[in-house]
Amino acid sequence: MHPNPVLKKLGFSKDDRVVILHASDIGMSHASVVAFEELWDFGLISSGAAMVPCPWFYEVAAICRENYEMDMGVHLTLTSEWESYRWGPISTRDVGSGMIDFEGCFYRSFGEALEHGDPEAVLFELRAQVERAISLGVEPTHVDMHLGSLEHPNFMPGFLQLAVQYALPPMLLRRDEGDWQDYGLEPDTAKLAALMIAQTEEMGVPLLDHFVGLALDQDATLKQHNAHVKQSFEDLKPGVTHYVIHPALDSRELRAMTPDWPSRVADTQAFTSDNLRVYIQKSGIQVIGYRALKELMPSLS
Repeated sequence: MHPNPVLKKLGFSKDDRVVILHASDIGMSHASVVAFEELWDFGLISSGAAMVPCPWFYEVAAICRENYEMDMGVHLTLTSEWESYRWGPISTRDVGSGMIDFEGCFYRSFGEALEHGDPEAVLFELRAQVERAISLGVEPTHVDMHLGSLEHPNFMPGFLQLAVQYALPPMLLRRDEGDWQDYGLEPDTAKLAALMIAQTEEMGVPLLDHFVGLALDQDATLKQHNAHVKQSFEDLKPGVTHYVIHPALDSRELRAMTPDWPSRVADTQAFTSDNLRVYIQKSGIQVIGYRALKELMPSLS
């Protein structure tokens, strides 16, 4: 695939490693909100995304109202995966929408959301999440997705429609047909997904080359986690990379919510480390936020 046109538009070369250091799942817990504040103040991460349907989103919105410079996107959510801590759609309680399980919450998995979700109802929900963020004073810099729940031709047209409508860059990779098949789509579906991506880029919508996510490995020690972080930066390829962490501070709430809490805490510790800051500065990696991509979004006028 040809070099990402975003690189040239932002003044980089085709060989530059350009990275968005992104904090995900903000608002899922109180621990994630406090961690994001600490990370943003430390200055190493460059972006974050909030989960609007989750209870602690309102605190995220309050923080954003007080800090307009924050690079905060909407982490569009169609799933609710934890055993005893759940959330559901904000646009409807109608089971006919296909978004609600027998407990009255989102389905736990992407597969279930895809199987049952009505695309029109899903788009209505996605728009409601963006609108609620805006109405509460958040100025979103982008839209991304929880657990890859929009990376399928059933839901992708709505996702892209929303991105263009609100002039928000979408977190989507420049996958070709083969890439989509490797991702798990059937050949015909992969062909359709690749066509959507190509048409979106032709419109001038900025897309990404790579996705790097630190594993939520509950058994990893802090030393092992820090080694994984460093190795992940050494392995970065030229192009624009969405590099995601899932930060949170240690708390009884977090421990009760999810077994992967040690990795979330370790993410916070790693990215408030002066050693990591110095390493990135010396590595030649170019760090940007989604605000830079938002400025490249085509206008509807």
